[in-house]
Amino acid sequence: MAPALTAVRGRLVWFRDDPFLTDRASAFVHEEDGLLLCENGVIVAAGGYAALRDRLPEGTDPVHYPDHVITAGFVDTHTHYVQTAIVAAFGLQLIDWLNHYTYVEEQRFSDAEYARRTASVFCDELLRNGTTTALTFCTVYPQSVDALFEETSRRNMRMAAGKVLMDRNAPDLLLDTARTGYDDSRDLLERWHGKGRNLYAITPRFAPTSTPEQLEAAAALWHEFPGALMHTHVSENAGEISWVRSLFPERQGYLDVYDHYGLLGPRVVLAHGVHLTRVERDRCAEAGAAVADCPTSNLFLGSGLFRIDDAKNPRRPLHVGLGTDIGAGTTFSLLATMNETYKVAKLAGYPLDSVKAFYLATLGGAQAMGLDDRIGTLEPGHEADFVVLDPKATPLLAQRAARVADIEELLFVLAVLGDDRAVRATYVAGELAHDRDTAPTGS
Repeated sequence: MAPALTAVRGRLVWFRDDPFLTDRASAFVHEEDGLLLCENGVIVAAGGYAALRDRLPEGTDPVHYPDHVITAGFVDTHTHYVQTAIVAAFGLQLIDWLNHYTYVEEQRFSDAEYARRTASVFCDELLRNGTTTALTFCTVYPQSVDALFEETSRRNMRMAAGKVLMDRNAPDLLLDTARTGYDDSRDLLERWHGKGRNLYAITPRFAPTSTPEQLEAAAALWHEFPGALMHTHVSENAGEISWVRSLFPERQGYLDVYDHYGLLGPRVVLAHGVHLTRVERDRCAEAGAAVADCPTSNLFLGSGLFRIDDAKNPRRPLHVGLGTDIGAGTTFSLLATMNETYKVAKLAGYPLDSVKAFYLATLGGAQAMGLDDRIGTLEPGHEADFVVLDPKATPLLAQRAARVADIEELLFVLAVLGDDRAVRATYVAGELAHDRDTAPTGS
């Protein structure tokens, strides 16, 4: 049988390295008239159209997106699919918001049908916004995990998710125990991890809602399944940090709780990290743990400003990806998230340019999740997840894009003015999964 071939032509941009740490020419690739060739869901060639067109089988015309930008699919390194329905819920600060909205909504996921409906909406929104991979919390209920992985399997999406572990300081209906949390998570790992494009993330919600016994159980589970991810929150809010200190007075700080219980290392993604100290950032870098920067959520809840310049300090740089943190986050769009990342960095006196912003949303996110060998770039050998962006999607975008001097300025315009409307098409494993101008294909 002949391989399934996808050929797409247009302006290509992608990353080979981290532009925070190396020169632009080594990190960033731009082909003004490029051709992307994919076979059986994998990229086999990416480069100039003139150089690659002879590799097209006779009679094959590539799908042509003139005046568009084609880049690797966006990677959302922290979100909560189960909070999709409570986006834009007025809140005070983190703990109040959890008690008034989050925990109420998450109890609905005891109903498997409700979970399935939400999973479908969530995946529609990801693809409509050009996001092809996400790392997401589910709820304490195993059926919430099954519902999501069933949906992502149907769409052949790359997804990482896990059952929340939470055995104290939350409503009774959302609590498990150290034993049941371990058993349920182990069953889900065996059922879903590495099946198709699904990956499991062991998911203690955050230190205040897990006993020492549960954190020990999570570490034991990770030891048994070292290829799984570890996903939790850290140092999001000043009040939360004080709470952790009161619950773990013997530890040196919030991060040290996870470190003590063996929950730091590669494939660990810590959401927020707004208030990590220099010593804590150094320890994360040393351990290989990553931080998911979630600017729309941090601003919405007033949690603070994440210092991307400190996190990417060449002296000891962290892996950093972008997270939407739905539902305290206010958008599924990683373009809009780049916009807020730029503004937060600007407040700290750091000019975040468009190349670095797009890196954070693509290869940077893949590196944070330990998946840069598979996703996050258009380099041959990687999975063929990519997004087509339209610089003429709105009248304002079109007017502004007509005046750009180079590709970097065009990317900046897309990051500042773009949102879901700028996503012309999203491809998953080489197949068209969303087309803005036709009915959604994933529903």
